[in-house]
Amino acid sequence: MQINQPKYIDREKSWLAFNERVLQEAADHTVPLLDRLRFLGIFSNNLDEFFRVRYATVRRISISKDNNKKLINGVQAKTLLQEITEIVIKQQAKSLSILQEIETELENEGIFIVDETQVTKEQIDFIHEFFIHKVSPVLVTIILNDLAEFPLVRDSYGYLAVKMVKKTTEDSVKSLKKRTRYALIEIPAQINRFVELPAIDGKQYIIMLDDVIRMNLDNIFSIFDYENISAHMIKITRDAELDFDSDLHKSFLEKISNSVRERRVGEVVRFVYDSKIDKDTLDFFLDKMDIEAVDSIIPGGRYHNRRDYMNFPNLGRKDLTIGKLNPLPVSGLSIEGSIIQQIKHKDFLVHTPFQSFNYVVKFLREAALDPKVTSIKITLYRLAKNSQIISSLINAAKNGKQVTVQIELQARFDETSNINYAEIMQAEGIKLIFGVKGLKVHSKICVVERLEGKKIKRYGFVSTGNFNESTSNIYTDVTVLTSDSRIMKEVNKVFEFFEVNYKIYRYKDLIVSPHYTRSKFTKLIEDEIEKALNDKPAMIRLKMNSLSDYKMIDKLYDASRAGVKVQLIVRGICCLIPGVPGLSDNIEAVSIVDNLLEHSRIYIFGTDEEAKVYISSADFMTRNIDERVEVTCPIYDDAIKTELIDTFKIYWKGNVKVRLHSERLENRYRRLGEERFKAQEELYNYYRNKIEVVLD
Repeated sequence: MQINQPKYIDREKSWLAFNERVLQEAADHTVPLLDRLRFLGIFSNNLDEFFRVRYATVRRISISKDNNKKLINGVQAKTLLQEITEIVIKQQAKSLSILQEIETELENEGIFIVDETQVTKEQIDFIHEFFIHKVSPVLVTIILNDLAEFPLVRDSYGYLAVKMVKKTTEDSVKSLKKRTRYALIEIPAQINRFVELPAIDGKQYIIMLDDVIRMNLDNIFSIFDYENISAHMIKITRDAELDFDSDLHKSFLEKISNSVRERRVGEVVRFVYDSKIDKDTLDFFLDKMDIEAVDSIIPGGRYHNRRDYMNFPNLGRKDLTIGKLNPLPVSGLSIEGSIIQQIKHKDFLVHTPFQSFNYVVKFLREAALDPKVTSIKITLYRLAKNSQIISSLINAAKNGKQVTVQIELQARFDETSNINYAEIMQAEGIKLIFGVKGLKVHSKICVVERLEGKKIKRYGFVSTGNFNESTSNIYTDVTVLTSDSRIMKEVNKVFEFFEVNYKIYRYKDLIVSPHYTRSKFTKLIEDEIEKALNDKPAMIRLKMNSLSDYKMIDKLYDASRAGVKVQLIVRGICCLIPGVPGLSDNIEAVSIVDNLLEHSRIYIFGTDEEAKVYISSADFMTRNIDERVEVTCPIYDDAIKTELIDTFKIYWKGNVKVRLHSERLENRYRRLGEERFKAQEELYNYYRNKIEVVLD
């Protein structure tokens, strides 16, 4: 290892490198056109969240009394902010270029995205009617000049900054400044941003809602006598940190609700504007909104909030999108029979979206109806808009079951949704637990108690992902359905900890944060180091979303130096630097970004013959290890163990959509062999072959 060789990659830069991989998908010509637009939307949405959370955190450090505090690799907070801003501006410019390229290719497919200057007479009539009947009734328009206080500009909403210059009269010629009025129009979020216009000669046309509003400025401001008017888009991003008051008389639910409301007026960390806006208009809004930090002011194009491209209409063009997978059945597990009776005799693995999430929903529905089931306990983090999980739990409560739900009210950006669900469940008599003070509950667990004879038998599941029907269609996650008493007894212990959290429970089988995860994973790595030092086969294979805990990284470096072969599949942040002589020679690290979001966490210690295999809700991040309640579950069923090892091998064999993690963050594609091997496609084939073998 060289003397000046850094040991870690900066976390924020590594995250931006991940978002660059998303942008690569938008630029990839092998990806169908409408899916490329979707990736542009994901890129933009990710960037919004980055500024609300990570950028905001660094900014807080930079303006604090401790602003000289060094960050990772000796970089000061202010310097890091500047570097982040430079990277983001380049990425934004690249994303705009990609969008222009996609629009050109869409035109070749007979799909045209037009603005207000490119529409026909017939389309103008349609737009006018659409505005009058759909847009105007929900439009929020504010005249700003005479207001004593500037109105609240909502985080991540799109706005049109309007400038009107009134006509001069013969009686008096007012100064330009006195003749200028400013207004703010909020682009309605309840209307699809992409308005489909009538087709012409088989060609399809889309106009942005922003331009529909621009076309109707005369209608909106008809009472003002102006000689010219202009409207340019602006957007702000606020610090998303929640601040809690210490009023002991308020419930935790009330504190979270208040804090979410206060987030609306959080510190502005980014102001994005149309670079063609008049300087006096820009200065007016910056002044009125008290935005001074240069690093937070970012010039952009005509349109912002490109995250809306995630909802770009398909226009009936199935040939321009991959579409959703048709989920396969789980081999040997019938969704029509009793799930409880089937997992009584054998564990089953459900790997979504390759296989159907309906098995999980069916299990809960069955438990809700089964007269022998006495109680259901479950953790909930992020839920679907119309959650079948919630419906099943309410059904169970109505049938007299004792239902206990640990719902995480601090699930970032899902707080409002979870508060609403919490109030609904409370009204139905469901017992709610609002976590452990100082710890988020991120574990994905459920236990059902069933009276069989005079004994209680436990059934349930442990998962790597949220119990969310919507995200289960696009997130890869694994869930083990089991009645193994070793696992279920300890899952029940976790729920006891939620209620009596001053007591630290001991676990023989599960690995539970915040008390045991670091020490247990450290021991598992050390066991492989000991094997290598004794010239025995040693191997560590880890698939996760993020790797940023420096102590765990150091332990993996120790393993590499000892000769342990380490294979890492890390979708997002990776602060570890692989392949450094004397430090990480034996470590390879890749990221897979493809049509499905890789979310499953699979940890394998040892070679195939003696491997210890786990699934987990936790990444190798400090917050997951030390600051949350997480559950890592051992796999005891040999068939499932083999299935998860096979899964890792299929991912590792991939040579399409696979990028190499490196210190330079260049996102080079991995090239292995001449034959194309796309891991997500091959995994689907793997599960399809399992069904065919059973049928044969």
